[in-house]
Amino acid sequence: MNPQEIQAGIAGALSAGNTAWILAASALVLLMTPGLAFFYGGMVRSKNVLGMLMQNFFCMGIVSVVWVLLTYSIAFGDANQIIGGFHFVGLQHMTEAVPGGLGATIPPIVFVSFQLMFAIITPALITGATADRWKFGPFIVFVTVWAILVYAPVAHWVFAPSGWLAKRGAEDFAGGTVVHANAGAAALAVALVLGKRRGWPGGDFRPHNVPFVLLGTGLLWFGWFGFNAGSELAADTRSGYAFINTNTATAAALLGWLIVERIRDGKATALGAASGAVAGLVAITPACGFVSPLGSIFIGLIAGSVCALATAIKGKVGIDDSLDVGAVHLVGGVLGALLIGFFGTRDTYDNTTLSSHGDGIFYGGGASLLGKQALAVVAVVAYSFAVSYVLAFLLNLVYKMKLTPDEEQEGMDTVLHDESAYEFVSLGGGSAASLSAAKIAEESKS
Repeated sequence: MNPQEIQAGIAGALSAGNTAWILAASALVLLMTPGLAFFYGGMVRSKNVLGMLMQNFFCMGIVSVVWVLLTYSIAFGDANQIIGGFHFVGLQHMTEAVPGGLGATIPPIVFVSFQLMFAIITPALITGATADRWKFGPFIVFVTVWAILVYAPVAHWVFAPSGWLAKRGAEDFAGGTVVHANAGAAALAVALVLGKRRGWPGGDFRPHNVPFVLLGTGLLWFGWFGFNAGSELAADTRSGYAFINTNTATAAALLGWLIVERIRDGKATALGAASGAVAGLVAITPACGFVSPLGSIFIGLIAGSVCALATAIKGKVGIDDSLDVGAVHLVGGVLGALLIGFFGTRDTYDNTTLSSHGDGIFYGGGASLLGKQALAVVAVVAYSFAVSYVLAFLLNLVYKMKLTPDEEQEGMDTVLHDESAYEFVSLGGGSAASLSAAKIAEESKS
């Protein structure tokens, strides 16, 4: 076939409704990265909030460019089971269908746009574990190289039909392994290389703006409907299941986290509610198109409670994971992927067109699916952690990645960006100025 004939064949199969939905879903997923920025930004001290927002917004810039130039081709090309190849470098050959029949009813360039948004938020998740101490220059280099060496190959293994884990039947509807377990493992690796924050664990590292955290959570919850329901790549019944399962699991996880807090600490907190919601969003991501709404309740409750308990691990092992990326994204992503092996059911999709997907243990499918999920989890986590650690270690040899103690004391905002999130001015009797001075002095000690 010549390119004109190929394009004519693609056009004949396109659905205007599906195309419109995926374009809208792409915008929803992009909104998640600013949402994540506010979620993380509210949890750090006020002297570091712009540094956190800047890292997240920078991911929107660099990953978008690298995706067009190279990483889309590595992720979704069809060269072999390990890497997609370079056929689509620079987004060439967009007249050709996406390999493996992905998104057959939408234009290939729309599929590219949707998957780009996943590539953007994944490295942004890493920044939560390294909050308060990662220099901006090394961060730029790390994120750029990581997107090429880690994200793109892992996306090919799991998302592309020709990937070796996809061929073995591993299920990941919207990125529990590719996005969350992947980023969570990388986050712990970089946190180990960077080392602990000045004064951790004994200092005062309380969130400076919990309303920011809740705002970020709301934006994430809203955008996540595009993340999960959009991953069906069509506006159909299964995307409806993904939508309702996403909301249900998130709600259940919020409750599960608060129950653990109430029993363990005596009080339920707003920060806990936000963290529980995100844990539920993470855990349902790989499972949302494979489980029933009832199953999503159990997944949410399990994720919310287990992730809440997992926040205590970093103190026991001495890893300064600043904002609990490991406890929420690594643990939540792994849980969601593995729980498909228990709660997966063919009832949510047409098993004549998806016959490779099976039922989980609770639906009479045996342990086969659980084994496939475990293989995917181990492979992705091990690869991401190893490559991320080596990359961060080598980069740290060339250019020390961590702020000095004096720079940490001053804060990322002024040291790295010569800006401040909050400018206090005197109003009348100087009370605002006094409050500002007291706040700055307090943070300088922490």
